[in-house]
Amino acid sequence: MSTGITVVARNMRILREQRGLSLAELARQAGLAKQTLSKVELGTGNPTVETLFAVAAALGVPVTRLVAEREQVMTVRRGRDAAWQEQSGYEVRSLDHVYGSGVIENYVLRIRGEGYSEPHPVGTLEHLYVISGRVRVGPQDSPVELEAGDFVRFPGDRRHLYASLDGESVVHIVVSVPRVQPGTGGGHGTVRRENGAPAEG
Repeated sequence: MSTGITVVARNMRILREQRGLSLAELARQAGLAKQTLSKVELGTGNPTVETLFAVAAALGVPVTRLVAEREQVMTVRRGRDAAWQEQSGYEVRSLDHVYGSGVIENYVLRIRGEGYSEPHPVGTLEHLYVISGRVRVGPQDSPVELEAGDFVRFPGDRRHLYASLDGESVVHIVVSVPRVQPGTGGGHGTVRRENGAPAEG
């Protein structure tokens, strides 16, 4: 068994199990035969490039996560290449996703108004650090006011507020979700406008 095939087999199994996917479900989502993926995961198959890309897409990771030794994977996000997504009252820049027993999401938010985020999966925590400006953030029924240099941790599984109190404010948020099941990732995609309609983006 070659080292490359062993690495792919181990990485695919770890990523699949972290997402709570059976081999059959992963095969369905990737559009591949279960037997094909079984051979890959056992290290007895030699997957094609097309198979690797299909599996990576189904797992929601770049193909490098399948073929690289885990300790060799490094991700760099350059500020000059930042992509900001418009939400209700603020813009969001996704920094990273780290998978373990659940998922850790890193964001930088530019808050220019007021917006609410709907509850994330049960057990989610949000860790927020104010980089600049003044904000009111936290659960809808008990938000707190913070200024640059302040930090707060609050439950993200309740409807919560992000509001700037002084023009544009910039905050860094780390969202920790205990366990990611299929279709539950991407916490800030559930932000809604005040009228309850889904936010664009």
